Amino acid sequence: MFAGSRPADREPDSSARPPLVRELLLVVGLFVIYKFGRQAANGHVDEAYHNAGRVWDFERAVHLPGEGAVQALLLHNETLIHLANTYYATVHFPATLLFLAWLYWRRPRHYVWSRRILAVLTGAALALHLLFPLAPPRLLAATGLIDTGQVYGPTVYGSTPATDSMANQFAAMPSLHFGWAVMVGVGLVVATRSRWRWLWLLHPAITLLVIVGTANHYWLDSIVVAALLSVAFAALRLPRTEPVKAHLPWPSASGVPAHAVTAPYGSGPASSYASSGTGR
Repeated sequence: MFAGSRPADREPDSSARPPLVRELLLVVGLFVIYKFGRQAANGHVDEAYHNAGRVWDFERAVHLPGEGAVQALLLHNETLIHLANTYYATVHFPATLLFLAWLYWRRPRHYVWSRRILAVLTGAALALHLLFPLAPPRLLAATGLIDTGQVYGPTVYGSTPATDSMANQFAAMPSLHFGWAVMVGVGLVVATRSRWRWLWLLHPAITLLVIVGTANHYWLDSIVVAALLSVAFAALRLPRTEPVKAHLPWPSASGVPAHAVTAPYGSGPASSYASSGTGR
């Protein structure tokens, strides 16, 4: 009788939650494909530098803001640039995994939607890594930017990009750092109801400044991943919740039997009755 006294967004729909073991295997499998896919795009050094020059010239031609302005801002304070490098190196994967874990437990329906979006986005990004290898601005002399990770630390990349066996440093286009951060921010805004939920968008905003200021990505890398994410959002809509039956203790005024009355969960006369605590 009092089940409607809790807000609907606090009650996870366990029926929408996929089996845990299957999801763990799926997420681990996607991560392995992501790592091997980036490695498969390695080795195109000359092409990556050629493409970097083309991207740099294109940005100047269309008058995009210079990446150097953001880096100069960070370089005003050594602590600030160190924090930016740390954010780049440590937040990307843990934030995304925590986001998925929380959604799985508290918002299963949003979890399935978010996982699908991330999978499609990552697959499209890997295809672009293969088709368009790109050296980041920190490796292109024409930019005049420095490799803040190597100079100030910490860094996740080796000092010799062409022989780096741990990561593909020529897969800058598009920026999955920014794409995943946008998905985390938007996903949490959609899945929560707090008046402060819009603050989650600070994560992609900070990530954008960090990836540009540390010279790991061009502005264009973020623009392209945002376009890919927009297509994924349009193609994969968040499924709507089904209305649930509201069981009233008496026939409705219209004469319709009580068991036939339906209303969205947490709204309408049925939930008002249940939340009032007046039932007997």
